[in-house]
Amino acid sequence: MQGIHKRFPGVHALDDVSFEVRAGEVHALMGQNGAGKSTLIKVLTGVHPRDGGSISFLGRPFHASSPADAQRQGISTIYQEVNLVPTLSVAENLSLGQAPRRWYGIDWRSVRRQARERLAEFGLRIDVDAALGSLPVAIQQMVCIARAVAVQARLLIMDEPTSSLDRQETDRLFEIIARLKARGVGIVFVTHFLDQVYRVSDRITVLRNGRLAGSFDAARLPRIELVAHMLGKSIEETTALESRGSTARGPQAASAAPLLLSARRLGRRGAVEPFSLELRAGEVLGLAGLLGSGRTETARLLFAADPADTGDLYVGGARLPGRHPREAIAAGLALCPEDRKADGIIPEMSVRENIALVVQRQLSRLGLVSRRRHAEIAEEFVRRMGIATPDLNRPVKTLSGGNQQKVILARWLASRPQLLILDEPTRGIDVGAKAEIERLTDRLAAEGLGVLFISSELDEVVRRSHRLIVLRDRRHVGELAGNDLSEEAVMNLIAAPAGQGDLDSGGRP
Repeated sequence: MQGIHKRFPGVHALDDVSFEVRAGEVHALMGQNGAGKSTLIKVLTGVHPRDGGSISFLGRPFHASSPADAQRQGISTIYQEVNLVPTLSVAENLSLGQAPRRWYGIDWRSVRRQARERLAEFGLRIDVDAALGSLPVAIQQMVCIARAVAVQARLLIMDEPTSSLDRQETDRLFEIIARLKARGVGIVFVTHFLDQVYRVSDRITVLRNGRLAGSFDAARLPRIELVAHMLGKSIEETTALESRGSTARGPQAASAAPLLLSARRLGRRGAVEPFSLELRAGEVLGLAGLLGSGRTETARLLFAADPADTGDLYVGGARLPGRHPREAIAAGLALCPEDRKADGIIPEMSVRENIALVVQRQLSRLGLVSRRRHAEIAEEFVRRMGIATPDLNRPVKTLSGGNQQKVILARWLASRPQLLILDEPTRGIDVGAKAEIERLTDRLAAEGLGVLFISSELDEVVRRSHRLIVLRDRRHVGELAGNDLSEEAVMNLIAAPAGQGDLDSGGRP
């Protein structure tokens, strides 16, 4: 792929990006959220037409009108989400569109036999007549991979293929990758797990903000340099910690303040490994790490948006069952989600209705909601938060991104929480709105509110936090505070090999 350009309304998603894959190599495609990885894959496989540049495959000009067309020409894609038919059997999914036939129709005996043989390559012994949707997600993902391998692709694109796999299943996948390499198959490996990248990759290409940050031999690229390229930091910045120490420090916190929240060995399989943390009144606790490191998964576990498989959560000294967000809300927790459009605002509802959503039950009598109390609450927080809206009954979708974020914050502040979880609160908003939200975070902490602050912008999360927990590959790997808290220290923890600096079960490095 040479000089690829792709534009969407208001966005230059790919700007002069070049990318190549050789036969028999694993080429990792890396980058933060919005870097352009998915767009590049979709341009290659015919989902999006390119606006500029050229593509060649096996030495000839290449064009795919659709992913199915790309597959017919030898390029197959395994997506993070299972994209087979859950109501069909495993055998039917594996043979879909390519089932062996005889004069009387499909040869079902051969279909089942071939399905068992394909799955045996992955060490899977399952009932091939079972409906795919009845199986665990990890098994469904392995079926997707087995199907993609079976079509004899010359180029295989794996988009987060291990996101639903445990370590044993991941090891099995890597064995298959080694066999494919030996057969001369080129593999594009998209993942956020640094350990996996260095385990299987021959070369690494990094995209940042739709542009090419560089292509490198994996064996010659130190981890800290890879992290620096992904985050847009200079190499000098990442190594400066060793020579000059920390210069960026979060504000000071009161260590004797009351304990608001305590997580003990809390975890969820496939989301984040068991972790322990504490958060006190008036404290801003930051979570930092690359995309896919487990930051949002940690927030969702604390808020009971996802049920935990292991561990306990205590709020104000009382154990929280953690079965439903309503329990977290009743205990004084609030969550401003990462994706405000999908999980935060209700776009067709008014500003007034969005703000009053959490406290609506308190404003009702005999099941009837007081519109007057709605308006009073909304007016108070529109004024306090400086929300720019012509009127309270304007649909919230018509507001700017920054004002939508303020509406979500106002909704939770109206419920008078003890602890506020902010997941990427400044993403996609203008500089002025970002500064206002940062000032609000400081003010809330000064008033005694506990804040869990998550951001992919290192300077922001370091600047806001009293303490900071660093995550890598779904694991809490270190905690920084005081003079040790700096961007450089965070990047060094992210780049450390697996096992180095990891927190123990008590939350200590």
